[in-house]
Amino acid sequence: MALQFEAFGAGGLAPGWSLTVQGQADSGQDRFEINFLSESGDIAFHVKPRFSSATVVGNAFLGGLWGPEVVSSIFPLALGEPFEVEVSADAEHFHVYAQEQKVLQFPHRHRPLATVTRVQVFSDRPLAHVELAKRSLSWG
Repeated sequence: MALQFEAFGAGGLAPGWSLTVQGQADSGQDRFEINFLSESGDIAFHVKPRFSSATVVGNAFLGGLWGPEVVSSIFPLALGEPFEVEVSADAEHFHVYAQEQKVLQFPHRHRPLATVTRVQVFSDRPLAHVELAKRSLSWG
């Protein structure tokens, strides 16, 4: 699996940041993942769609140990079809959407969120589009 995208944010992650990844999976070998990393090298959030089991898995690697997985069986992705996965954060959770459908909510295990300064996307296939953006928060 190759690193397809990496971005650094000196100010760190904050509510309103959003990562959108578009691509296509042609095998069930689970070769696509997203990692949000802290300054210390911890993986504050790891998300991996598992085509082989039709699940989306979230986890964190903190202090050299993986925590308990959060697994969702909501899986609107299909092999051979284009996909879009979006990960956003609010003050309490990471939110994962696939094909514009919410598939996973993962509580922040790493704090403060501002120390999450890097995002990486790995895939065995070239990705069509990756965008990291700060979205404006609206009320009402």
